Amino acid sequence: MSNSIRTLGPQDPELRNSPIIGEMDEDREFPRQNAPNPARCYFNDQVYEDGTFIRSGSMTLKCSSGVWIESGPGDPDNP
Repeated sequence: MSNSIRTLGPQDPELRNSPIIGEMDEDREFPRQNAPNPARCYFNDQVYEDGTFIRSGSMTLKCSSGVWIESGPGDPDNP
């Protein structure tokens, strides 16, 4: 991960968003089965390609098969 990760606000429930799951839940199948496009994630109506990292609040998230996976802290000064 690098400092070029986009920092976004929280998800707006009124907009299209892919589910966020924790690292410990990464092997769960339910969210991925319901993902509308497994090669993309949505965050506030914006499309992100599989493998993209973003920051939202205190979390760094990675797009993985149509869901966001918590991938670490969101503070770039405290990795």
